[in-house]
Amino acid sequence: MTAHSSPFEKANEEVLRRIGSAHVFWVGMSTAGREVHWLGKGHRLLHAGPPLIWSEMCGAMRNAAMGAILYEGWAATLEEAEGMAEKGEVDFASAHAHGMLGPMAGIVSPAMPVFIVENKPFSNRVFITINEGLGKTLRFGANGIHVIERLRWIERYFAPLLEEAIALGGEVDISAIIERALQRGDECHNRNKSATSLLFRRIAPWLVRSSFSKEEIVEALFFIDGNDHFFLNLSMAASKATMDNVRDVQGSTIVSCMSANGYEFAIQVAGLGSRWFTAPAPLAEGRYFQGYEQQDANPVMGDSYLSEATGLGGVAMAAAPAITSFVGGTVQDALDTTEEMYSITDAEHPRFKIPFLDYRGAPLGIDVRKVVELKIAPVINTGIAHRLPGVGQIGAGLFRPPLDCFLNANIAIDNQ
Repeated sequence: MTAHSSPFEKANEEVLRRIGSAHVFWVGMSTAGREVHWLGKGHRLLHAGPPLIWSEMCGAMRNAAMGAILYEGWAATLEEAEGMAEKGEVDFASAHAHGMLGPMAGIVSPAMPVFIVENKPFSNRVFITINEGLGKTLRFGANGIHVIERLRWIERYFAPLLEEAIALGGEVDISAIIERALQRGDECHNRNKSATSLLFRRIAPWLVRSSFSKEEIVEALFFIDGNDHFFLNLSMAASKATMDNVRDVQGSTIVSCMSANGYEFAIQVAGLGSRWFTAPAPLAEGRYFQGYEQQDANPVMGDSYLSEATGLGGVAMAAAPAITSFVGGTVQDALDTTEEMYSITDAEHPRFKIPFLDYRGAPLGIDVRKVVELKIAPVINTGIAHRLPGVGQIGAGLFRPPLDCFLNANIAIDNQ
């Protein structure tokens, strides 16, 4: 039986229909604790990737968790924060299990502001934190005083300003921004320059019309303008809001989620619900900042790899040839990568078009059976964190998930 024959074809067609019918909007602001009731009970944190315990966490994720503990005021020092986690006084859970997600370490604590993102045709919502900006950030495992101060500024000033702006200006069509950004040189995973600019144009007038002071508005505008990845979190949330609707399609062989926690890489499959299929997290290969090399890198982590499941990121590299200057390779490599991804997907995205391929739709619907049959894993692009805590981002690159994830998922499909 081939990867695309019945009885899987009908189920996969339904999954593709749901993905293609998604229309995602940024509809408001809230806090993680308000939206995720589990977070509001004791000392609890969410993290990226499949579930894991403190003893299995990599240095970058541990450090991010310790920073979140300080940010919440549960401890006064990093030593106290580490002691709480070591003693089991902090509970951890996968963000995906609670309608949340986060880039890199993906640590989410109750007080953190979140975007509310809704897939209108299916009336489902997901939540994601605000991108912190560049440099040393919590998501890359930094937790110094400047990191905590930035998080508190986001909570106390920036998020309330965004909340007022969206109340004045109305909901923001994230799907439309992604569609336009792909035609302007983004792939909306590791290149978000056009998408961030489009979002900036959409909300800037309403920021200016808010009741906040001129100084507060200017600071917010500079913050968005100075971070080409500001749109990334909204793009990630759009991917999750899209893919959360396909988990109940029995018989489908299409990948519904890909994620990593620095310890394991994992996938979920539409026909197998919320079950994770894991393998050791690999290292990415790419461009490293001056003074760093691959031996310094942390294994991959983050929820942003869901992007590739929705036709963005690595599978759509042909839309963003300039990204090769960031993640490595050549323009031809970017084109060849996307061409290869058509061999392991079941369709082309009806809205996400790639100009450099004569407006062909982005590869859509990574099919587990095709991956196994051809022994071709999807290409994913990623930021790279240092393996030691506190250093932060040291580069960006590409990787392919372990084939074992797909092999095990394929076995589970056959055993249904």
